Amino acid sequence: MPWAEFCFDAIGAPWRIDSPDPLPTAVREAIAQRIDSFDRTYSRFREDSLVSKIGRGSGRWNFPADATDLFGLYQTLYTLTGGALSPLVGERLENLGYDRAYSLTPAANSVRVPSWDDAFAWDGEALTTIRPVLLDVGAAGKGYLVDIVAGILEGAGIDQYIVDASGDIVHRGDEPMRIALEHPGNPQRAIGVYELQNAALCASASNRRAWGNGLHHIIDAITGEPTSRVSATWAIAPTGLIADGLSTALFFVGAGALTPSFDFQYVRLFTTGAAEYSRNLTGEMFT
Repeated sequence: MPWAEFCFDAIGAPWRIDSPDPLPTAVREAIAQRIDSFDRTYSRFREDSLVSKIGRGSGRWNFPADATDLFGLYQTLYTLTGGALSPLVGERLENLGYDRAYSLTPAANSVRVPSWDDAFAWDGEALTTIRPVLLDVGAAGKGYLVDIVAGILEGAGIDQYIVDASGDIVHRGDEPMRIALEHPGNPQRAIGVYELQNAALCASASNRRAWGNGLHHIIDAITGEPTSRVSATWAIAPTGLIADGLSTALFFVGAGALTPSFDFQYVRLFTTGAAEYSRNLTGEMFT
C-alpha cells in the first residue's frame, strides 16, 4: 500500500513528507509553526529575523535551545576545514548578489569574510558580537531543520517516515529508500544509487544556487570566493545536521580530515568529472 504524501514549500525549497498514514492536522500545524520559528531565528532573508538584527547591531544575542547543536557543529567544522567553512559568509554572499532581493548582481567592491574569533564568541547559549555580522547557516541549517521536523513526527508517535527537503533527507522505516545521486550537470542522469535506511542523506551542489560567471552559494571563507574544485557532494550520517554540514565541508577538505571526528559515508564529484567515495558505501556507483 503506498504511503501518504504531505507536500509544501518552506525556507525557499519544496518539502515532502511520506508516512504510512496521512499526517493529522495537528501534526501538520505543529510542523508549519516550528519551521516558521526556525526561519524567524536564522533567515538572513527576513527583516524581522534574529540573524538580520545581529547584522544591524552588536551585543549579546540569546538564541533558542536548538542553536547549541548547530553552532557546536559549525565550531567543529570551522576548525577541521581550517576556517574555510564558516557561518560568517552572509555579508560576502550579499556582496556577490545573493541578497534578500535576489539581485544576483555582484557589487563593485569585495568584502572580507571575518574570522570566527574576530567576529563573535559563542558560549553555548548566546552569541556575543563586537560589531554587526551577517550570519548564514545554509551549510547545515536545512539538514538540522529536517531533524527538527522528524522529531515532531516521532513525538506524535510516527516512527516510519521520510522527510525530504529538496535533497536533505531523513529516513526511518523497515524498508530502505533507493536514492539516485543526481549528476550536477544533467538532472536526467545519475552518477550512482544509494540505499538509505534509518539515517540521513544530504546533498550539496554548486549548480543549485548559481549565477553570473562561476558564482554560487558555497563560499570559501578564507578566500571569500566560490569554491571551484568540487561540483557536488553527498554525505550520509545519523542526523540531517551532521550530514548537511559534512556535505558542505567536503567542498573544502577530503574525507580524511573529517573521519576522525565523524562516522559517515560520502560521495564527492570533482569538476574534472572524477568521483571519490567511501569504500563501505551502501550503494552503487556508475562508471
